[in-house]
Amino acid sequence: MREEEIEKIRGVVRDCVSKHLYSSAIFFADKVAALTNDPADIYMQAQALFLGRNHRRAFHLLNASKIVLRDLRFRYLAAKCLEELKEWDQCLLMLGDAKVDEDGNVYDAKDGNLIYFDKDGEDREINISSAICFLRGKAYGALQNRSQARQWYKAAIKADPLCYEALECLIESHMLTSEEESNLLSSLQFSPEDGWLSSFYSCLIKKYDKESTVEARFKKLENEISGSVSGSSMISTLVNNTDLLACKAEYYHQCCQYQKCFELTSGLLEKDPFHLKCTLVHLAAAMELGNSNELYLMACNLVKDYPSKALSWFAVGCYYYCIKKYAEARRYFSKATNIDGSFSPAWIGFGNSFAAQEEGDQAMSAYRTAARLFPGCHLPTLYIGMEYMRTHSYKLADQFFMQAKAICPSDPLVYNELGVVSYHMKEYGKAVRWFEKTLAHIPSVLTEIWEPTVVNLAHAFRKLRKYREAISYYERALTLSTKSLSTYSGLAYTYHLQGNFSAAISHYHKALWLKPDDQFCTEMLNVALMDECQNGLDSTVELC
Repeated sequence: MREEEIEKIRGVVRDCVSKHLYSSAIFFADKVAALTNDPADIYMQAQALFLGRNHRRAFHLLNASKIVLRDLRFRYLAAKCLEELKEWDQCLLMLGDAKVDEDGNVYDAKDGNLIYFDKDGEDREINISSAICFLRGKAYGALQNRSQARQWYKAAIKADPLCYEALECLIESHMLTSEEESNLLSSLQFSPEDGWLSSFYSCLIKKYDKESTVEARFKKLENEISGSVSGSSMISTLVNNTDLLACKAEYYHQCCQYQKCFELTSGLLEKDPFHLKCTLVHLAAAMELGNSNELYLMACNLVKDYPSKALSWFAVGCYYYCIKKYAEARRYFSKATNIDGSFSPAWIGFGNSFAAQEEGDQAMSAYRTAARLFPGCHLPTLYIGMEYMRTHSYKLADQFFMQAKAICPSDPLVYNELGVVSYHMKEYGKAVRWFEKTLAHIPSVLTEIWEPTVVNLAHAFRKLRKYREAISYYERALTLSTKSLSTYSGLAYTYHLQGNFSAAISHYHKALWLKPDDQFCTEMLNVALMDECQNGLDSTVELC
């Protein structure tokens, strides 16, 4: 057969692949490979078999090839076949021997020399070595060797910053602390035209910084897009990209601006109802707002569209948790973890469903599993500390809160819990310092969600007999919420200790208006009335 005829058949194979006619592609590729016995044609045949989901046959074809261990493309495709067959140990063997350190630097297993990945020859394609590193990470993850998986994912993204999947695995599986994420991004070598990508990646990582810092990241990305893309309509499209806005929604959730987050995700899901990352943030915001109707609708749609995804059953668990049916919630959170053991929200929800019914041992077990699986996420450690504090094990609680602080030193909730445990241990000066750090780390303006922290700080000042500072913070708390019994009773008691009985009586009355049967305020109101009467009698005696 003439070369022109063979080239025509090759074109037919490529056309069949582009039109997803894989059986036709396999048929014609087989004929070309048989005629030429050329490695490129064998590779094309293997690709057609792989795309047609004939993984075992594709692997046999590649493995029988004499160049499978000398050509990275052959070796990678053979390993991909083994990935699809879930033969992870064989997959790692096919990828060959190599070592990686904690920083993601790859070394040759034979001579120990550092391997440098050159991307220049591949133009804008993903580096094949980066893809191999990523596949190694995926294999180690499937084998539950998360330490090795983390190192290979780091190697993949360092070998080629365009390998977004590696960064996604590191972030979504919480394999790195916030500091490690920042250090990794700063070590990546972006080409000059990929400045926008560097800015975009900086928006993906943990966002517990001050509002001005995070907003500066988004602003920088918008400027990078404006500088690299011509045409105002294209700039507007990229700035309003769903992925970018989902990052903003995630930031609003971390800032406890749940209503703002919910409104943004609602708008995004109208445009793209199947954006799963946005869906997860939307579920979390609806949970915090107690919007059970929205959770019910979302859960129904997700189970119908994605019955095999952990997110769908997590949504069902969120609905039952929201309506306080914790046993049912637990069942569906457990189902989500069985489907995908690396889905961190399900593990947290599973533990919280136990904690809501004060089943501390089971809650601690779930949190410990989450802490082991997701070393970069501080929430499991934080919740373990909360459980210890609930059982009055304050020393242990303090240790776990400090561990959570080491993982994420910028989350204000960690400092609040450290302040609470110090208060319970009667270390009031230390409690004041922690509560003040809490307020300093709040990324946006104070909202009602942080009113308990302000009240706690006022309580600590009162214990230190710094009544003026205590009254100042109680009044600040009243600007955030006027429906808190603790604020009115604390303010009344502080005035009482100061000897300002009329102000104390006024605030005791306000507290009792919120809760008429409160024993403390009822008793202290009687004492304040008696003290004011006694004070009036003493003044009359002095005048006489």
